[in-house]
Amino acid sequence: MRIRIRPGGRQTFQLVLTETKVSTDTELNEQMQVRLNKIPLLREAGFHPYAERFEKNHSLANALTLDDGISGVKVAGRVVSLRYFGKLAFGHLYDVNGKLQFALQKNELGEQFDHFKNLVDIGDFIGVEGEMITTKTGEKTISAKSFTFLSKTLRPLPEKFHGLTDPELRLRRRYLDLITSDESRERFKKRTKIIRTIRNFLDDNDFTEIDTPVLTNKATGALARPFVTHNNALDIDVFLRIAPETYLKRAIAGGFDRVYEFARSFRNEGVDASHLPDFTLLEFYAAYWSYEDNMDFTEKLIKHLLQTVHGGMKLTYEGTEIDFDGKWPRVSFRDLILKDCGIDIDKFTTKDDLQAELNRQGIKFETDVNVAKAGRGTLIDLLYKKVSRPALINPVFITHHPLDLSPLARSSDANPQVVDRFQLVVNGWEVINAYSELVDPVDQAARFRQQTDARAHGDTETMDIDNDFLLCMEYGMPPISGWGMGIDRIIALLTNSSTLRDVVLFPLLRPESN
Repeated sequence: MRIRIRPGGRQTFQLVLTETKVSTDTELNEQMQVRLNKIPLLREAGFHPYAERFEKNHSLANALTLDDGISGVKVAGRVVSLRYFGKLAFGHLYDVNGKLQFALQKNELGEQFDHFKNLVDIGDFIGVEGEMITTKTGEKTISAKSFTFLSKTLRPLPEKFHGLTDPELRLRRRYLDLITSDESRERFKKRTKIIRTIRNFLDDNDFTEIDTPVLTNKATGALARPFVTHNNALDIDVFLRIAPETYLKRAIAGGFDRVYEFARSFRNEGVDASHLPDFTLLEFYAAYWSYEDNMDFTEKLIKHLLQTVHGGMKLTYEGTEIDFDGKWPRVSFRDLILKDCGIDIDKFTTKDDLQAELNRQGIKFETDVNVAKAGRGTLIDLLYKKVSRPALINPVFITHHPLDLSPLARSSDANPQVVDRFQLVVNGWEVINAYSELVDPVDQAARFRQQTDARAHGDTETMDIDNDFLLCMEYGMPPISGWGMGIDRIIALLTNSSTLRDVVLFPLLRPESN
């Protein structure tokens, strides 16, 4: 946008917009025009409408803790309220950590007071230098000795008492949601605290944080449909990672004892309250642990998280109380399904036999998975998600999943048809998925071939052969146990958020129609 000012007195500036429209297919609304008119006036008054910097010496939150009488306090923020009483003005500065009242007096500021009154709008950014006082109403306030204009906003903020009421608009305009909603601000500050608490716990238990690739040659590490893209420089198709698992295990093979990563992961699947196409996945792996060691550690970690962030072992999620106290029960996959629908999955060793039993009981699945082409493992997983998982409210460890469902997990010594694996389920959500990892390269190669065969018969919920990972395994790996946790899910539980999109600052949405 290029702005040209026609000659004239202070009150006769007219803006001519050329080259670029400020808003698509609409004229500037009246309020935006008024604010645009103030930009040349700011320059005339000696202010830069978009300043280079401002040197604060206190945050807004810190300034609130200062004693009265301290002078030389410099703070900055967005103006979110303004009230004028003759030669006195009050307002509030805002940032994500708090609000601070400021007071301006004409007797103190002189001409600057008039500049402020004429040129500063709600939404603008300013810096204030002054002395800390407490008003007669008991509010901590910075009494301004001077102010610095920092940035002019062109669009008015949403009405402060109601903010954004449209749920989708709150997601699209998250920056406005943060400005107007205390609840939203606290939710995302709590998200940061949750991640920091988990990271500190892992660090304190001798884990090392590492990075793994986002673009991969193979879509491995989980049973999921990937996003595919193309690398022009190498002229190859690559995948957005669905999990960091195989690379974290490579690090274990290289000598790291315990590793973890908060990994942005991508799955080209359905979107609902508990699933997003891109999400934050925490995975860790510990050499020389079994899945039972991992369960013990997991319970300690989650209870520490609850106590640190929530202050206790009970929370309420959408009206349902969830109790994390006491020893968490451990139940096998087979026993759980048998209890809930009477089907003993061990007795149905083929997909056709299991499908016949499902048909006999009239059990059908509402899913985008092609059930007719799915393998036995996928059918078992769909059955569990339909008849068992929704009823699991308090934390429970589900153990001993069928081999079909776990191409990267170690077979149980007691029963080779199941694996040493557990899932932590809370309120019907799978929060953590964990294994005793498969480190036998011959067994791993055979399972990759089984997955390839299932894919050839139409099952899209399968994994490709990863020859590079097999090569790593052939050089040897120690016993390993590891897990993955959907960070967004645990944050939703701890913040009483109904959907994962509410705990992600900028979730993927369809483009707005023009």
